[in-house]
Amino acid sequence: MYKRIISENIQKSLFKGKVIVIYGARQVGKTTLAKQILEEQSKLGKNTQYFNCELLSVKSKLETTNEQNLKDFFGNNDLVVLDESQTISEIGAILKIIADTYPQIQIIATGSSSFDLSSQIGEPLVGRMRMFELFPLSVADMQSKYNKFEIDAKIDNLLRFGSYPGIIDLPENESMTDLESIASGYLYKDILAFENIRNSDIISKLLKLISLQLGSEVSVHELALQLKISSQTVRKYIDLLEKNFIIFSLQAYSGNLRKEVSKSHKIYFYDLGIRNAIINNFNTLDNRTDTGSLWENFCIIERMKHNQQNARIANKYFWRTYQGEEIDYIEEAGGMLFGYEFKYNSDKIKTKKTFLKTYPNSKFELINKNNWSAFF
Repeated sequence: MYKRIISENIQKSLFKGKVIVIYGARQVGKTTLAKQILEEQSKLGKNTQYFNCELLSVKSKLETTNEQNLKDFFGNNDLVVLDESQTISEIGAILKIIADTYPQIQIIATGSSSFDLSSQIGEPLVGRMRMFELFPLSVADMQSKYNKFEIDAKIDNLLRFGSYPGIIDLPENESMTDLESIASGYLYKDILAFENIRNSDIISKLLKLISLQLGSEVSVHELALQLKISSQTVRKYIDLLEKNFIIFSLQAYSGNLRKEVSKSHKIYFYDLGIRNAIINNFNTLDNRTDTGSLWENFCIIERMKHNQQNARIANKYFWRTYQGEEIDYIEEAGGMLFGYEFKYNSDKIKTKKTFLKTYPNSKFELINKNNWSAFF
């Protein structure tokens, strides 16, 4: 059992008149986190209750706008978790009624797909909710169970098998079996239910193509040609995959320097175990050609987790010129630009003279396996 750092941030937001929404991919630990919060709040004297909204008995009770029926269902509880809340029809309107009529009841709603959550609760709960995205385990989360040296020894496995809570401590053969099970269909459950999309084969092929281009710029036009579908459909599927927390994009940074690439983007995975399962490659790092791309993806997603856990707001990009100069990752924060290059083993890299000269308010740093802990 891991202590999630985000738990502290969520609990600081309780009982302040806001519905708490926890959203993220399936299997990242939303239910476990919610139950841990209930347990801790119960120790503080709060009356708590957990409801699985996928159960028909719960759905039938909650799918009502009758204020008294809702109050009777929640009883005298101070804190209630509605797990997989997106399965409840008109959940946004229902949560609005509870928040407005019974503000003393703190609701935590979890959901596994942001497009469901955003469409159902976004507008009704404007000004009435606080949202938290739950990632797979972060390096910082792991420190609740392992020391720095133990985590350092796990880095190679994190690049191969990812950091899903249910995967991270399994033997290799069990990790591969479980990841392949997730990637073979469970991963697409929410997407296939959205807009009656039935062609999981196209989505699988698209994800495989994206997986093989990890760390490289992605051309929607080329993907469309390879899949024999329209560019518009590719963009739609990429958008759904992002909203379902499988992949995320980085746009190219440009300060209007003519020689900068400005309309390109790269695609990365929220979890590398899923990515490796998609291409069926769990080889050790000394027996594969994509270690550099894995390290780049790992560093970027861990940095995203770090920023969230520390309430640090930063815009994120990559940078490249038409002359071939590039920086893997750029953060724009506090009026500064921070450039980072990710090299798994190397401790030497060319100075980014054009970048540093063009942007005097910038810094640049190399992140490798020896200094990663200072980065996230």
